[in-house]
Amino acid sequence: MTVKTEPRPIARARFVRISPSKLRRYANLVKGKEFSLAMAELEHMPSPTAALVRKVLASAGANAEENCDMIKERTFVKNVTVDQGPTLKRWLPRAMGRATRIRKRTSHILIELAELKG
Repeated sequence: MTVKTEPRPIARARFVRISPSKLRRYANLVKGKEFSLAMAELEHMPSPTAALVRKVLASAGANAEENCDMIKERTFVKNVTVDQGPTLKRWLPRAMGRATRIRKRTSHILIELAELKG
């Protein structure tokens, strides 16, 4: 038995070189908002992190139009998930022959849109 599922308008960015905690600040701002309002808010934020979230959100809007036959102005941000990706481990030389570990964290972003009712 095969179960057919309708395509959902989602977009992903994986292995983004910014820590998940910094990325969640901007991702949580757009959760539950209309697509056009979320894009406008992110556009007016000077942070490069906001630009990353905006780029993924724009991709989700394009996927909604292209794959799901939705009008992106009639969608809202249903879900935003920011997960931790792999951590790059580097070493920083310190005094007296020691070394300190530097953790360069990466993130995975998932944005899902849904159609507004009514």
